[in-house]
Amino acid sequence: MYRTLKRAKVSEFDFNNKTFSLVENTDNGNATSETIFKYKQEGNLITAEYNGGGIKYGKIIAKLENNTLHMLYQCLTDKEELKAGKATAKINLNEKSKIRLTLNWEWLDKNEERGTSEYIEN
Repeated sequence: MYRTLKRAKVSEFDFNNKTFSLVENTDNGNATSETIFKYKQEGNLITAEYNGGGIKYGKIIAKLENNTLHMLYQCLTDKEELKAGKATAKINLNEKSKIRLTLNWEWLDKNEERGTSEYIEN
């Protein structure tokens, strides 16, 4: 499936086989400090699976453009809720050269609640 995609130019950010966890989230977000995100990368295609902290299973698909991820995500919560949303994540490196993601996100339901969250590479 990935072989048909065009290769993006080489980026300073490598998400392949990286694990991330939550640093901070607004109250209307579902991720907690127990939620673990496992990323993969193929060119500018970024994917992740996540679970824990109230999430049974979640999936992210994103497109990497320079220092930004354009993301779509979906999950099934421990309360059996299906949720989906979109986000724009700014990518930075911290003082230890770990990737830090700052997300502006929005749920794709009738309320269209918005929030912000930050994640750090483990």
